[in-house]
Amino acid sequence: MKIDLHIHSRCSDGKLTLNAIFKEAVKKGLGLISITDHDSIDCQVDARRIAERYGISYLYGLELNVSFSPPAYKDMGPISLDFLAYQYDIHSKPLMIRLNELREYRKKRAEKILDNINRELVEERLKKFTHKDLEKIEKSVHGAFGRPHIADYMVNKGIVSSRKEAFNRYLVKCNVPKMPLTLAEVSRLVKGAGGKLFLAHPNHPRGTSLIKISADLKEQQRIINETMIPYIDGVECWHSAHDQESTSSYIKFAQEAGLMVTGGSDCHQQPVLIGTVDVPDYVAKQFNIDL
Repeated sequence: MKIDLHIHSRCSDGKLTLNAIFKEAVKKGLGLISITDHDSIDCQVDARRIAERYGISYLYGLELNVSFSPPAYKDMGPISLDFLAYQYDIHSKPLMIRLNELREYRKKRAEKILDNINRELVEERLKKFTHKDLEKIEKSVHGAFGRPHIADYMVNKGIVSSRKEAFNRYLVKCNVPKMPLTLAEVSRLVKGAGGKLFLAHPNHPRGTSLIKISADLKEQQRIINETMIPYIDGVECWHSAHDQESTSSYIKFAQEAGLMVTGGSDCHQQPVLIGTVDVPDYVAKQFNIDL
């Protein structure tokens, strides 16, 4: 049976509904999945219910962003890293409170991003966004408010032709920093809720990863050893953006460091990547799940 423990739904910045995700999971022969939306657990109860209906094993999932600055590279300033949480208590009050705070911050961040975009639109002699536009974007959000929702709205308005163009022309230069969370805080929240925490896609060439500090795998792993081991339970070795060298190196590193391993497609939209990453069955056994 196949495994995919990194999937995004419409509850954050994914384009697929829960039903669409599970239909694809059945089509691809998946036996275990986890929906890991950014800063949102709103879909978790429904996801578990649908998984049971389809006879698919399910792990509660979540992806959180951390502001990370290793001492040896402090002159570079902090970078963003993503961490995956699994098997946590979805009713944990500290976790729920922090996620609500993140939700409110995301809304304020979106308002600031739109203000920045408006300055670009004025220079291009295009019509500015108004508060009504913000309200319309909000109505399209089913969980965590993110830049992809703004991108989709810009496509619908005919300002750009695709999400990619929206990011390239506006959303990268008009970005506003996310709410800064430390690894220590995220670890405390997840483990306090009985969950397990994993560093996501550590060598993602285009994403939030350690490659922003160093492209050398051994150096990345030295950083993890020196700064993350007390806070994490494992590392995501299999990922759609990892090449075979990255995957093999991180599997070996995890074994030597006594860490758990996980993997998934990180599917957001088209093309639908669900089930395309070959994650071995023993990953499920780490979570006491027999496929």
